[in-house]
Amino acid sequence: MSDTTTIWVPELGRGDWVQDGADLRTGDDLITAVLISLFTDRVANADDEIPDGTGDPRGWWGDAGETYPIGSRLWLLQREKQTAETAARAKDYIAEALQWLLDDGVVARFDIDTTWIAYGRLGAQVIANRTDGSVVAMNFASVWQGIN
Repeated sequence: MSDTTTIWVPELGRGDWVQDGADLRTGDDLITAVLISLFTDRVANADDEIPDGTGDPRGWWGDAGETYPIGSRLWLLQREKQTAETAARAKDYIAEALQWLLDDGVVARFDIDTTWIAYGRLGAQVIANRTDGSVVAMNFASVWQGIN
């Protein structure tokens, strides 16, 4: 059975579902898994600095005791400066969030690139190299947006 298809809506900076008549469109399981993995807030590690100063580690209570918490720590970059180090951390957080797809054998390899595409906007390209040799390329125009 296929999953509900999630698409990325760049103008809104979020994912959304698509209707197919009266039903929700299904398929594109890998893209949906990547979107949820990247753009859901993963719980912060004990040594992470919470950017808003609240101490709220976010995440989902259902992740307690799980090997792979759902989501990514990209939200921790919320107040970071536009530097090469921030882009490198984003790339690391993306790789961390997608690791479960490698470990489960869904994907053989990810190629990840992060780059500053405009002032205060970090983009990412994620290329999923599936185990059957097919490739799925995904571009995200704003995985990080600075606060002005």
